[in-house]
Amino acid sequence: MKNHLVAKILNDVSYALEILDVEFKPRAYARAARSVENLSKPIEDIYAEGGKKALDNIPGVGESIANKIEEIIKTRSLKYRNKLIRKIGFDFTELMNIEGLGPKMIKKLHEELGVKSLADLDKAAKEGRIRSLEGFGEKTEKKIMDNVEFARVKNKRVLLSTAFNEAQEVKKELIPFAEKVEVAGSIRRMKETIGDIDILAVAKRGKHEEIIKKFARLGKVVMEGETKIRIRLDSGLNCDLRIIELDSFGSALQYFTGSKDHSIELRKIAMKKGLKLSEYGLFKNDKKIAGRNEEEVYKKLGMQCVPPELRENIGEVELAQKNKIPELINYDVIKGDLQMHTKYSDGGNSVEEMVLKCKNLGYEYVGISDHAGNLKIANSMGAKEVSKQRKEIQNLNIKGIKVLQGAEVNILADGSLDVPDKLLKEFDFVIAAVHSKFNMARDEMTKRLIKAIKNPYVIILAHPTGRKVLRKESYDADWKEVFKAAKEHGVLLEINAHPERLDLPDSLINQAVKMNCALIINTDSHSVDNLEYMKFGIGQARRGGCTRKAVANALSFTKFLELLKK
Repeated sequence: MKNHLVAKILNDVSYALEILDVEFKPRAYARAARSVENLSKPIEDIYAEGGKKALDNIPGVGESIANKIEEIIKTRSLKYRNKLIRKIGFDFTELMNIEGLGPKMIKKLHEELGVKSLADLDKAAKEGRIRSLEGFGEKTEKKIMDNVEFARVKNKRVLLSTAFNEAQEVKKELIPFAEKVEVAGSIRRMKETIGDIDILAVAKRGKHEEIIKKFARLGKVVMEGETKIRIRLDSGLNCDLRIIELDSFGSALQYFTGSKDHSIELRKIAMKKGLKLSEYGLFKNDKKIAGRNEEEVYKKLGMQCVPPELRENIGEVELAQKNKIPELINYDVIKGDLQMHTKYSDGGNSVEEMVLKCKNLGYEYVGISDHAGNLKIANSMGAKEVSKQRKEIQNLNIKGIKVLQGAEVNILADGSLDVPDKLLKEFDFVIAAVHSKFNMARDEMTKRLIKAIKNPYVIILAHPTGRKVLRKESYDADWKEVFKAAKEHGVLLEINAHPERLDLPDSLINQAVKMNCALIINTDSHSVDNLEYMKFGIGQARRGGCTRKAVANALSFTKFLELLKK
């Protein structure tokens, strides 16, 4: 049982209720689903420790929904969800993954065109039948067709956070039986989406069979051998465990971390040196000369040890041979988080709860940045709420951490902000972001972003490309020009650490770094548990070749304030 499974079932209920034209309840289930998805702790552990009362305490979860979560935990299903699907008459859940296709549209497509599945939707779009529906049109039809194809490509992968958390749970179960255990593959490289999980372990003396048996109990066994076993987890992900000899652990970790192209390049280099590289070690004339750890493998090949996040064969091997890979930002250097939301807008926790969590994470400072303006979907603050929040922040009595009041403001289609300057100037910092009208032409979007950057109160450009991982692609803009404007006007480009965004993408981070732009890594948290997402943002920064020097919130509070004043 995993958090995302509970969240998915609750989201199914929300969609079903909306398709059935039920008022109010859909929003309650959607909010509860978000809260469960964002939990940093397995929900079954929360239930085991505190029962249904502990479920009641999850933001957005009342007694009724807590009862349903309890049922899901106990039975891995929900009768209420199944009843709603039967009432609707078809299983709509496959269509929920199509970006821009909400419950009302799904209902209309079903009632008027008989659409029940992804295949039905694709067929209707290709035959030109969707454009004839009221409220759709040719553009919508084309967008649906593109999004169906996008969904098909992405359906076999999951968010990094989902796989990362599952892998850590599996690793935790194996530690008592292992001398060493590490997560490899795409997770170790911190890729934004994951297809499967790879775990390597050195079994303790006499524990070989026990570690295999323990692993087998964690999922459904798909394949089992003497040193490798594959299980399928609740999420549907395959998880492989390989038992490795200690003397080969480093070379195996390098091999199974990948990427495949990176490993092929290393093998070519080994061959040129008269060596042979495999998962078992680096050999010269059948004599192993390296393999116990990764560092010695790279050293014997005459290069720097390449950080896992960079191993994609896009130039890192050549840099390593020249000893020119920079020291990437570490996972423990962030001093503050500047994008988070509280109950004042669309967050699930109070200001005090968010600040206390940040203090527990060891931060020196924190920026509360609720939505302000007219963004209705985010329950944005007006002037009265801004003033009330400011007083609350000023009256906080939490020692050891500085608290700033900021705001996330919507960038309108013409590049202006939906909050007047007289209100913007009252904040310690302002975050600007696009939340609507994503399909503008490249030059129009570029002008829109640059105009927002030029606003004298804007400090951060948030989730700059607007993408949603596995759901929506980036909008188009001339990023070189956008980054040039950000550098000129002292605006920080955000690396949004939320697993659904990871925006900027790694390639654009690399471009920004080469242009000497200033970056900032924020979690875009909507609950205290979301604050744990920072590691994913740092991983994304490392994939882009980002150093500590380039990241503003790796600065001390005093130096960060100096940066804000500039």
